[in-house]
Amino acid sequence: MEKEVVNVGIDVSKSRLDVAVRPSLERFSVVNDEEGHKQLRKRLTKLGPARIVLEPTGGYEAPIVQVLATAKLSVVVVNARQVRSFAQALGRLAKTDGIDADVLAHFGEAIRPEIRPFPDKDRLELEALVNRRRQLVDMRAGEVKRKQTAPAGVRANIDEVIAFLDKQLADIDDNLQKAVKATPAWREADELFQSVPGVGPVLSSTLTALVPELGTLNRKQIAALVGVAPFNRDSGQVEGKRTTWGGRAPVRAVLYMAACAARRFNPVIASMYDRLVQNGKPPMVAIVACMRKLLTILNAMARTKRAWAPQLACAT
Repeated sequence: MEKEVVNVGIDVSKSRLDVAVRPSLERFSVVNDEEGHKQLRKRLTKLGPARIVLEPTGGYEAPIVQVLATAKLSVVVVNARQVRSFAQALGRLAKTDGIDADVLAHFGEAIRPEIRPFPDKDRLELEALVNRRRQLVDMRAGEVKRKQTAPAGVRANIDEVIAFLDKQLADIDDNLQKAVKATPAWREADELFQSVPGVGPVLSSTLTALVPELGTLNRKQIAALVGVAPFNRDSGQVEGKRTTWGGRAPVRAVLYMAACAARRFNPVIASMYDRLVQNGKPPMVAIVACMRKLLTILNAMARTKRAWAPQLACAT
């Protein structure tokens, strides 16, 4: 007899983990703390599930994901929007923690989302630094915007906050560079990436932390993963505009700034942008195409371990 394939869904909240098992339809819950994590790890290890499916919940899922991944269990964190669409397609419109856990288990059973290697401790720390840098940049941008309309009496205080955030950003950048240089593989990748005109330490560290798949996928796959691949929107005789959506928004934000810089300093990207604009493409469409081109160049470099060369870049 074939061994029963088990899929588990875990709905994560601040205080509790609701668990559903398919195909047995068993449900149970544990407290979302260290003791609850131990209980869940022991119970799921006995089950030997093919995959354990969770949604991102603002960071509350991170500790249990790490515990289960360390126990060599197959954990996958899936896109919440895809799971909600799946639930609606099944007609499951009600929403409770138990129902959500069951939907996640059913999603794992039906869709079989790809299980990727869980990042090790060093990569998790690098990812945390990259995410913290983005938060500081957002806070600084908010303060700069507030200063534009603030009364004169509070501008000095806003300037103090901006100066403090500048210091924090400088410290984060320093810690990022130390972390990258401390790992030989990351240091090698950083040197490769920064050999490309327009690519600086921010994009390099962001790709290292948030796109570990770089160099392992083909050009179409990496573009779709990040969210810079255009998708058709055609129906019958109607040919809609191709649009990009989904992917990893934090990576796209940094890639956009790098593409803007590359448009000025990188001959391959600059000529591509000029050609697209001259052919009637809107500037934003041309920039997104440059983002995709820059990403595929970096993907090829990560795969071949070859530094920047314009003639090779033109061929990607």
